[in-house]
Amino acid sequence: MTNFEKWDREFRAQNLYLFNNNDNALLYLKVRAVSRGKQIKQFADKNDIELKSTKIKDQFAELFAVMESRTDGMQLLDTYLRDRNNEWYHSMGVDEEKLKSSLRRIKNYEWGGDQENSLDQYLVRRYIKVISDYDELLSKADAIAINAWKFVQTSWYNNWTSYLIESIFKKHPRVLSAVGEIKSVDFFIDNNPVDLKVTYFPSAYMHSKLKDLLGNHELTWLKNQARKFGINSDKNLSDSDQYNFLKEELENKGYSEVITSLTALRKRIVDNARNNPQSLMQWLYENQSPRLFGAENRLFVVLVDSVAMEQSWKMKRAFSLIEPNVNDYLDRFNASSLKKITFTFNKKIYESLADIIFVIKEK
Repeated sequence: MTNFEKWDREFRAQNLYLFNNNDNALLYLKVRAVSRGKQIKQFADKNDIELKSTKIKDQFAELFAVMESRTDGMQLLDTYLRDRNNEWYHSMGVDEEKLKSSLRRIKNYEWGGDQENSLDQYLVRRYIKVISDYDELLSKADAIAINAWKFVQTSWYNNWTSYLIESIFKKHPRVLSAVGEIKSVDFFIDNNPVDLKVTYFPSAYMHSKLKDLLGNHELTWLKNQARKFGINSDKNLSDSDQYNFLKEELENKGYSEVITSLTALRKRIVDNARNNPQSLMQWLYENQSPRLFGAENRLFVVLVDSVAMEQSWKMKRAFSLIEPNVNDYLDRFNASSLKKITFTFNKKIYESLADIIFVIKEK
């Protein structure tokens, strides 16, 4: 078995921990980073390399063998990646300042459909499979259009905020972009392959920790507290609306200390995660979507509005907070920054390296 075949097999099997601290494995990833039609031709032409293969897959293996045989192979790859580090967004001609201004115009973070289903599943379940009368379906056109718009707007917001946050990393001198868009690698920090994940403090993790502290589910606890003051929940409301109703009623009737104590508990859970991130990192790996599963090295950017966590979505456009935190992290990055994580997914044990950059709005 050749080295290429070995690393290709391990990459496809998600045994990505093996790629850490191994120069030959790193070479495989960097060759993979240039192994797209446009990039591989550019790289070969620039370095006077003649590839006999015509298919991209075969060129990938051939180029790896060439780079492996040359003492300057890694240097050539680094030079190419550095020269094109920001090509991915420069080539699009995005006006970043105009984009940032546009992102501030988004007032609501709503997906359309519901939390349990994607938009298409929601539309099938709500309209397509239950309405047989076309006139009735036609009468729902506005509602369908509103749901579709919510989905498009929120997806647009997520896409372009992610784009701008990733560009902050890729502009830093210690970062090399994986310009060919490798699955599982967004960029290299000091030769450490990293996949960037921008997320909010996970509500399910928060609810689990709150249950440990409160001795009950958060909503149940809030209902019990409200009942002490003669405030009853509205059973016709959804859980989220019921939560907001009880919160408002408690505050309106002068019992805001209940909400204050709950907010303090939330802050304590966030502070504990910030001071001891291993548990949260393991949770994030183990609770990822099966469809998007990956065991690669991950750098999480966790965004938190500690005063109003339901408004944390706005933090994704808080570039004046995000950028200094990212640059400070990259300036201080060292060999021990990424921590070993052992996690279980679908009854299989994986190992990876990860870290978290917390960006927290305190007031």
